[in-house]
Amino acid sequence: MDVNALPDRATILVVDDTPDNLKLMSGLLKDLYKVKIANSGEKALVIAASDAPPDLILLDIMMPEMDGYEVCKRLKRDRATRDIPVIFLTAKAETQDEEKGLRLGAVDYITKPISPPVVMARVETHLKLKASADFLRDKSDFLEQEVQKRTRELAAIQDVTILAMASLAEARDSDTGNHIRRTQFYIKALAERLKTHPRFAGDFDDATIAMLFKSAPLHDIGKVGIPDRILLKPGRFEPHEFEIMKTHTTLGRKAIERAEQSLGMSVGFLTCAKEIAQWHQEKWDGGGYPDGIGGDDIPVSARLMAVADVYDALISRRVYKEGMSHEKAVQIICEGKGSHFDPDMVDAFVDIQDEFRAIAARFEDSEMDMAQKKEYLEQAGGGGR
Repeated sequence: MDVNALPDRATILVVDDTPDNLKLMSGLLKDLYKVKIANSGEKALVIAASDAPPDLILLDIMMPEMDGYEVCKRLKRDRATRDIPVIFLTAKAETQDEEKGLRLGAVDYITKPISPPVVMARVETHLKLKASADFLRDKSDFLEQEVQKRTRELAAIQDVTILAMASLAEARDSDTGNHIRRTQFYIKALAERLKTHPRFAGDFDDATIAMLFKSAPLHDIGKVGIPDRILLKPGRFEPHEFEIMKTHTTLGRKAIERAEQSLGMSVGFLTCAKEIAQWHQEKWDGGGYPDGIGGDDIPVSARLMAVADVYDALISRRVYKEGMSHEKAVQIICEGKGSHFDPDMVDAFVDIQDEFRAIAARFEDSEMDMAQKKEYLEQAGGGGR
């Protein structure tokens, strides 16, 4: 588009309550432009807001019922008409009249009696300026849409990559990919419940909850670094094996840290993912691992995951065990209040336990999931745990 070119047969709206003035201006403009006329402010506003709005308005000031100043004020107040350039064409020649018109948003002010060459030159100038402004506005809108599109694409790629990485870790363990989805939604539901809790004021705004949801799948990413002979061992771990198993928390944090270092910058959701990976096995009373921290020293993200992860482990059917009932799992979570889990988070969990139950049902492991997992474990020589 040539921004210096005039629009093809631009439309000019002439607004004047005097028929002779409308006839004069129509005759002057009709050879170069499409001309619409309005003999009142009300009609002018209707035409301006139509599906085929004018490209420019020549507006008289002294009209009955609604003067030109009021017409201009309403045009500029309406999002649909505010970008149409207005040129006042009036017998009011005082400086304060012109100042008022320009202050209301008019682009020019021409006094009567008019000079036809001056009117035509100014109309042409302001149509060119409008064409340039429209071009820049359209380009800006296009670029904004492209940015939003690319942002959505990058977010989708990021989400898929996270789930792929997390699924790789889960594939080597006895859980299925649905465990990832369930814990995501458990954490989101629990954070939403705690959003208005006085103790967690400021911890769970919408952006933080979205970040928790995105980060949750990486909680067990460190299991990739655990040897199959331990990860897939049937039965209970020996003490030295459990010590190795516990390192999956630190392995996960370090893997995420390396990803951040490769990016060369800190990323919010990865910071959250590091917290969850490192400390989701800590306990409220300090009896967890890997660092033995307790209480509020455990990040809130890791405390949320502790509830979500344990609940899911209890209710989930695995190749080596049947899942507990929802009621039994709730009882065990409640028994861990103040010892394993943050007490207020347990209370919130109890309040929304039906939501947890619904999430579990929505992402229930299928028979095919279990068969594939069993086959994988048998091929790996583990047989489950």
